[in-house]
Amino acid sequence: MTTARFQHRMDDKSALLNQLRIDRSSEPVGSNKRWIWAAVAFAVAVAAGFIAWWGARSATVSVHVVTAQAIAGSGAAAAGSILDASGYVVARRQATVASKITGKMVELDIEEGDHVKAGQIIAKLDDTNIRAALNQASAQLDYAKAGLAETQVNLTNAQRDYTRQKTLLQGHFVSQAAVDNAQTTVDALSAQLATQRSNVDVVARALSVVDRNMDDTIVRAPFSGIVTVKAAQPGEMVSPISAGGGFTRTGIGTIVDMDSLEIQVDVNENFINRVHPDQQATAKLNAYPDWQIPAHVIAVIPTADRSKGTVTVRIALDQKDARILPEMGVRVAFLADSPQDKGSKVGAGLPGAGLPGAAPPAAAVTLPPNAVQGSEATGTVFVVHGDTVERRAVRLGAGSSDIVTILSGLTAGERVAVGDFTQLKDGVQIRVEQ
Repeated sequence: MTTARFQHRMDDKSALLNQLRIDRSSEPVGSNKRWIWAAVAFAVAVAAGFIAWWGARSATVSVHVVTAQAIAGSGAAAAGSILDASGYVVARRQATVASKITGKMVELDIEEGDHVKAGQIIAKLDDTNIRAALNQASAQLDYAKAGLAETQVNLTNAQRDYTRQKTLLQGHFVSQAAVDNAQTTVDALSAQLATQRSNVDVVARALSVVDRNMDDTIVRAPFSGIVTVKAAQPGEMVSPISAGGGFTRTGIGTIVDMDSLEIQVDVNENFINRVHPDQQATAKLNAYPDWQIPAHVIAVIPTADRSKGTVTVRIALDQKDARILPEMGVRVAFLADSPQDKGSKVGAGLPGAGLPGAAPPAAAVTLPPNAVQGSEATGTVFVVHGDTVERRAVRLGAGSSDIVTILSGLTAGERVAVGDFTQLKDGVQIRVEQ
């Protein structure tokens, strides 16, 4: 009885489980196909969206964006930098000092960096032979003067004898021949006296030459300045000409007048019309790039270098300083003229320059060189407006490897596209890459 009851209960549980089981044999066959088609449709939609996105992306030009930066303190001076040029500091007055005669140097009183005054003794040569020649010439002069004095005494005596003979002739105590002989003696001694006077003058001049050679054994500074090179040592032979098989020094040292320092730059002949005498400029030494030195143009050398296509410009430094040294590298920025001066300057040929009531020039801005097309007086940039660009002509000023100055056509804060200029054009769609 117990076993039959247990079996009945198990049958009831099996029946209940069978009721909870899903009967898949009754599902429609087409439901699996609907899932497959839904997945395919979704994949096609995703692919179409990707293709559309990629097509739109390919139709735009990828660019980077830079912002035009205003020059700090951009007023008449900063904004007026219209041209940059590189050059060197040079001295208008410098000399490699040499002796006027050939001799052995026995004393040298200069070192590099010494300050010397005009006329200061800087070296001495061996004067032994010249001093001996000087003593000889002095003795010859004394001998010639002694002979002159003797002839003067004889002439005086002859003149007295001639006077006496003429007196005796009047009393018929002597003959005319005696008087004539006395006259001849006076004339001969007068001629001899003139010759000896000339001889004394010749010997005196010879003594002066030897004395000058003696003075030439002392080498003096031709002007005040600083010694930059010491080219000889005591014991070496020095000469104003090259001699001695290369063992003779032709110079003793180089002296530079620091008050004569100026700048010489080579300006491309395409831009020389921007430069004129008395034009204001600023100079920056390569050694002190943050130091702006006021300067002005002295002159434009009226000749061009055919091989380089440049014209040399001389520039005066308006500020003297011990840090400025010859042969230092320097970069010069030529400044635009003030509005009242533009009408009379060579570089004022721009539209509206010098006209009454003309607006003052806009502040200059700077851009990286890769954002600007062109390297002459004008160039082209592409200004960003949303997702398109506008092609705009600008007037170029000073340029370097780092920045280009835009004098007009662009304002500070405007965004400029940097990219492949062959693909950029007015109104083209762009895509900004970060």
